[in-house]
Amino acid sequence: MKASEFSSISDSRKRRKAMEFIVFLFFRISALICSFGLVIIVGFIAVKGLSSITWTFLTQPPVKMMTEGGILPCIMGTIYLSLGAILIAVPIGVASAVYLTEYAAPGRLLRAIRLGINNLAGIPSVIFGLFGLAFFVIYLGMGVSILAGACTLSALTLPVVISSTEEALRAVPQTYREASLGLGATKWQTIYRVVLPSALPGILTGTILGLGRAAGETAPIMFTAAVFFTPSLPSSIFDEVMALPYHIYVLATAGTEIEKTRPLQFGTALVLIMLVLGLNLVAIIYRSKLRRRK
Repeated sequence: MKASEFSSISDSRKRRKAMEFIVFLFFRISALICSFGLVIIVGFIAVKGLSSITWTFLTQPPVKMMTEGGILPCIMGTIYLSLGAILIAVPIGVASAVYLTEYAAPGRLLRAIRLGINNLAGIPSVIFGLFGLAFFVIYLGMGVSILAGACTLSALTLPVVISSTEEALRAVPQTYREASLGLGATKWQTIYRVVLPSALPGILTGTILGLGRAAGETAPIMFTAAVFFTPSLPSSIFDEVMALPYHIYVLATAGTEIEKTRPLQFGTALVLIMLVLGLNLVAIIYRSKLRRRK
């Protein structure tokens, strides 16, 4: 090979390495900017709200027009609504993803369904709230209740669960399916005993994302489940509840003494962040155990 050809190859490699360095540098800077922004937001809320976090604040209901007391009904209401939404959305979402990935024949109908799911993911949350008000609260007669709020939030999180489950199912090697079918298993036995267990960590990832979104939404629950004030904990799924996102909204916009409740607003926001992180942490730990077991 001539010296000129060696020189050309060497220059091409240098250009590729330089381009790779620039691209990875851009990625690192982007990640640092996102991380820095997150640290600033959480740090600001923590500094402003940490002084409000006391045992009374976490274990007592609000008193004196919500200018004193705690947020226990809000914490429990958020947990009820979030877990209720996930309990509804995950079975439906996983079943839908299994059908779309394993059973549905390629064609216009499948493309239309996937297009609808993608469009559903982009609808503003307030539209889901109005839908929940019209359908669950009024048409189905659920009233303003935990059940209506959980159903509305499940519709909100359903596209996330379906999309993540589809990706997890596609990531399972086709050889797993072929080996199971070759041993005499039916298609459903293959899906239930081979494909779904292999895709479970990915399914949990979608569940975690859906749980975080459900816990932090205000618009869907303000029409279907959340109320301005109720001092007692709900006794059934047909009771109305207080919730942390809506409580923050009320304290910041509709309270009688907004400036006086400013520390409570930041304290409630900090508790919401920690609650979402805690719920996500439990799911992440469980997912990690499943991956190690594989």
